[in-house]
Amino acid sequence: MVYEPLLFLGLLLVIALIVKNQSLMIAVGVLIVLKLLGMDSKVFSFIQGKGINWGVTIITIAVLAPIASGDIGFKDLSSAFKTPYAWIALISGILVALLAKGGVVLLAADPHITTALVLGTILAVTIFKGVAVGPLIGAGIAYVAMKIFEIFK
Repeated sequence: MVYEPLLFLGLLLVIALIVKNQSLMIAVGVLIVLKLLGMDSKVFSFIQGKGINWGVTIITIAVLAPIASGDIGFKDLSSAFKTPYAWIALISGILVALLAKGGVVLLAADPHITTALVLGTILAVTIFKGVAVGPLIGAGIAYVAMKIFEIFK
């Protein structure tokens, strides 16, 4: 049914407007426009294939911008590792990257999981005022949980 995707996107747009989530509004708006222009058959598969990489690249640029601007330098880096919080952040960064790696494996092997991850992300963004960067990490957590489940099954 051609109208189901538009109805679903329309519902998401209404939710985004109610909770005033600009990122979700923009994302849904762009997808609706592409769908209405008939560009969805070519563009959506391209976005699905490359979108996560683009997102990771943009987030990485944002994280590295303070280094490029000179706000963070070698002095800050060396002094940061003198605190326990910096070590916690370092270990957390490593764990998140490893979880994301598992998420990529899971999404490639079992793409239908994406539906549940997207729904979970939308719920977190709309209800809990979360930020929609979680599907890949969510997939990684799910991957680890599934592996643990298989061990005890």
